[in-house]
Amino acid sequence: MTISIGINGFGRIGRLVCRAALKHDDATVVAVNDPFLTLEYAAYQFKYDSTHGVWDGEVSTDGDCLVVDGTKIKFFSERNPQDIKWGEAGATIVCESTGVFTSTLKAGMHLEGGAEKVIISAPSGDAPMYVMGVNHTTYTDAKVLSNASCTTNCLAPLAKVIHEEFGIVEGLMTTIHAATATQLVVDGPAKGGKDWRAGRCSLNNLIPASTGAAKAVGKVIPDLNGKLTGMAVRVPTPNVSLVDLTVRTEKPCTGEQMEAALKKASEGDLKGILGFTKDAVASQDFLTDKRSSIVDASACIHLNDNFHKVISWYDNEWGYSNRLVDLAVYISKD
Repeated sequence: MTISIGINGFGRIGRLVCRAALKHDDATVVAVNDPFLTLEYAAYQFKYDSTHGVWDGEVSTDGDCLVVDGTKIKFFSERNPQDIKWGEAGATIVCESTGVFTSTLKAGMHLEGGAEKVIISAPSGDAPMYVMGVNHTTYTDAKVLSNASCTTNCLAPLAKVIHEEFGIVEGLMTTIHAATATQLVVDGPAKGGKDWRAGRCSLNNLIPASTGAAKAVGKVIPDLNGKLTGMAVRVPTPNVSLVDLTVRTEKPCTGEQMEAALKKASEGDLKGILGFTKDAVASQDFLTDKRSSIVDASACIHLNDNFHKVISWYDNEWGYSNRLVDLAVYISKD
């Protein structure tokens, strides 16, 4: 069965979810809503991507539709979610990727337009969060849910494997994170005004920032609630990030045993989500990598049998967008 997705907000994640869905065997996109883009500009932004390259197919417009390789995608320009006619367009699941409607109440307004379910492409304060490969099988019948964050999608599979094999007593995470659209290219007032450092130039600074990604792991793996926290350092690259997870384990294990457990998981239940490499890699080697988290074994450090640092890469745009489509497909199954 092919699921029909609608996308609200045609920004970085919205456009990449569209690309990912159109490349997925069990998904397609039937509608897009963005009140800040003309249809022609939306077609241009979809086709040309400075990070992931030009779309390898035909992109055009026809009336009120974006047309990608013959697939017609109805284009709306509504500001209010409840006014978007998702049902008429045939969209059963909506990807809410504006970054504005992240609560169950606000994202739930899409249901008024005929959508059956809504997936928020960001952490949510009250919607249940699901991470593919970690807790997606616990999904029941929520109408509004969250795909968590890109960093949680990288971190949670690592934490799951380590905790199940060796037990995590406590841990700290740092994500070395590529720049995002919330940052500025020259110094200026930070968006929102609260985080002054966020207003500094993203092109020539390493910028410490807060992140709830580690704490969010406690929501998808309840046994780890309160055991993990972390921070981010924004760096001047356009894409691909790295998770540095340092943990104290309950059960002693050597570095080789830790890496063997992660490698086994990457070839088993978490294949396609968790990766593993011993090569001397760098960030660009993971550009447009669909996996959520790729362990860099040669960069890991093990102080003793109970204290370990695990390094894992992730394409914070493409990997996350593919997981959102995977989640949409999963929750649509009978």
